[in-house]
Amino acid sequence: MKITFLGTGTSTGIPTIGCSCPVCRSMDFRDVRLRSSVHLQIDDLSLLIDTSPDFRQQVLTHRITKLDAILFTHSHRDHTAGLDDVRPFNFFQQKDMPIYGSKAVLDNLRVVFSYAFAEKKYPGVPALKTFKIENKPFKINNLEITPILGLHAQMPVFGFRIGDFSYVTDMNFMEETEKAKLKNSKILVLNALRKEPHHSHFSLPEAIAIAQEVEAEQTYFTHISHAMGLHKTIENELPQNIQLAYDGLQLLL
Repeated sequence: MKITFLGTGTSTGIPTIGCSCPVCRSMDFRDVRLRSSVHLQIDDLSLLIDTSPDFRQQVLTHRITKLDAILFTHSHRDHTAGLDDVRPFNFFQQKDMPIYGSKAVLDNLRVVFSYAFAEKKYPGVPALKTFKIENKPFKINNLEITPILGLHAQMPVFGFRIGDFSYVTDMNFMEETEKAKLKNSKILVLNALRKEPHHSHFSLPEAIAIAQEVEAEQTYFTHISHAMGLHKTIENELPQNIQLAYDGLQLLL
């Protein structure tokens, strides 16, 4: 499995015009973060988790020329707004794009991208094929994927475990039964917004505690806001097997 972090930030995690904070003025490329998304290449299967507003830029930057399916964690715009840009994949692959999400996510996409689901479609709109997922394992081709249910404030959100890789973003609570699904992950990706507590995201101390509790072999934090501080500073404060992810980071598993 090849894991590529396409984006590791939030809508407040990118340089802001006029902002004088150290992160926005940083010349370290690791402090410049597009909205969160990850690409997985598993043998011949190309999977994407979330289509951020930066989806087109991310795909072009990383030269992703084939995409077999998209998994959605939840319906917030910073994780879905780029869906319209699947159209080139429709054109070159000559097929609908399979998208996987909860009923709530798919219902929301049908409203926001209503033109893609219209009975009489305008030529050239995204061609999508929806698959509803619940909190139980499902398969894409022969690949088994286990959803991990958590809360983003009051909103249910899915993370995913695929083999020894687990990906969790935009959560601030998981039941013990869901947390157990992360146990002994070789690579765990977990959201950590900032050091201070937040009403809908894990803070840095909370994320560290979860990573240690589930005994992940290696943990990478994502969905990082500029309020976290400089990458090089935070890296020096983390336990040995825990790191901040950054845009463009590639891992092999």
